[in-house]
Amino acid sequence: MAKYRKLGRTSSQRKAMIRSQVTALLQHGKIVTTEARAKEIRKVAEGLIAKAVKEKDNFETVKVTAKVARKDSEGKRVKEVVNGKKVTVYDEVEKEIKKDLPSRLHARRQMMKVLYEVTEVPTAAAGRKKNTKSVDLTAKLFDEIAPKYVNRNGGYTRLVKIGMRKGDGAMEVLLELV
Repeated sequence: MAKYRKLGRTSSQRKAMIRSQVTALLQHGKIVTTEARAKEIRKVAEGLIAKAVKEKDNFETVKVTAKVARKDSEGKRVKEVVNGKKVTVYDEVEKEIKKDLPSRLHARRQMMKVLYEVTEVPTAAAGRKKNTKSVDLTAKLFDEIAPKYVNRNGGYTRLVKIGMRKGDGAMEVLLELV
């Protein structure tokens, strides 16, 4: 018996499809797909969530001083003339950051191998590059998703059958995070 479904695709196409659907599942919390695909996606997604749950608290907080550009009321950088040149003015700010311990860093990199980078565009300013922002799904896994499942041993996703698809009669399911 095979260890995975081929889904009628070459290995590179199959891996790309699974990666994109796992990314969509973790970003939105639920997706609609065929039953066979959902069962394959579920394996990968549950593995990522299990890693996040295991390494959730494996970090240390560190105080760091950073140089940040001073900005005016409009949000533009403040410039000052020094020796005939315009130079940006910087302020030193103390920040607390989370520093991953080695095992959490490894888990983060394993997740980044599977998940695609996501950029979110607000609906009000659709089509404008200026208002887009990138979403860090690995941070979302560690900070939002993993704390929900601390007391749960597996079974992080749920399959709900919707019915047959009109075009080809394939069984459609809703795959969602529990």
